[in-house]
Amino acid sequence: MISNQILQNTIEGLKGIARVELAVLDTDGKEVAATVDMLNCSKAAVEFASSPADSQEIQGYQYFKIYDEQQLEYILVAGGVGEDVYMIGKMVAFQIQNLLVAYKERFDKDNFIKNLLLDNLLLVDIYSRSKKLHIQTDVPRVVLIIESGSGKDTNVLELTRGHFGNNGKDFITAVDENNVIVVRELTESDAAKEIEKVSRSLADYLQKEGIRKLRVAYGTVVQEIKEVSRSYKEAKMALDVGKIFFDERNIIAYSELGIGRLIYQLPIPLCKMFIREIFGGKSPDEFDEETLTTIHKFFENSLNVSETSRQLFIHRNTLVYRLDKLQKSTGLDLRVFEDAITFKIALMVVKYMKYMETLL
Repeated sequence: MISNQILQNTIEGLKGIARVELAVLDTDGKEVAATVDMLNCSKAAVEFASSPADSQEIQGYQYFKIYDEQQLEYILVAGGVGEDVYMIGKMVAFQIQNLLVAYKERFDKDNFIKNLLLDNLLLVDIYSRSKKLHIQTDVPRVVLIIESGSGKDTNVLELTRGHFGNNGKDFITAVDENNVIVVRELTESDAAKEIEKVSRSLADYLQKEGIRKLRVAYGTVVQEIKEVSRSYKEAKMALDVGKIFFDERNIIAYSELGIGRLIYQLPIPLCKMFIREIFGGKSPDEFDEETLTTIHKFFENSLNVSETSRQLFIHRNTLVYRLDKLQKSTGLDLRVFEDAITFKIALMVVKYMKYMETLL
């Protein structure tokens, strides 16, 4: 649980006080930290690790075992023989063992997952801590974010934990005030269907428990634990983009964001420039309700004039008249695919800008 750097700083400090050379080795005899090269200690450390003794003098060095919850974690080697060196070695071993206890809470599974999501761990630490915490590193996983409308709600966290149960495979935590995070382990087959099913089941359960204004967003499936943070970032983007362009849905996947994902990453000045270039001083959302309804229904029906007029309960010629009128005011003919794409993107850009204004 303790980083090698912490161990190195500790034994260097103790050496400065006790004037005794020290080295910490793992149970395979590999050096973890040392104040000086302990030549030929590796083989002796391995043999000592398998012996029943807790301390032993071997070839002019003092060897001590350091345990973590009754499991052998390190071998401490103190240079020199004699009663003083033995006592110093015992004190150093005791100090390191206390450090193991002190750092255990800091680096438990929940803390590990939080730091993993936030990219606060080096690659070597990800795999070493996964091994210590008995977390598989090469199974498919996905990150889900659950947001309720009431801000920080510990009830959502506890309900989510209760829903998934304590299976040792899924991790449920919170990295900020608004969201509960689920790192879900998946089966190898039908991963996409499984995520949708899990998300729907969770949302239905929380709503039955009285959680309102609920949104669930999830990223893509990752195969390695080092990639979990990417799925988390994708889920965060899905949550934000979903509020803008899919506000009628309470479950949204990163893979479903489409062009909204691109628009969300545009700087606001560029968006304003785009709208100004296309429509001059007018915004496409300033049209009257009848015109906007006609535009949205026309898009819904894939630019089909006959089907759109039928669903709007108007004559085909009336719809053509409205489209002609719109073309005169904007220069864009929605019956032309390229113009329709431009107008559709413009509507989405305006929606994005309005959403960003609410955050200021």
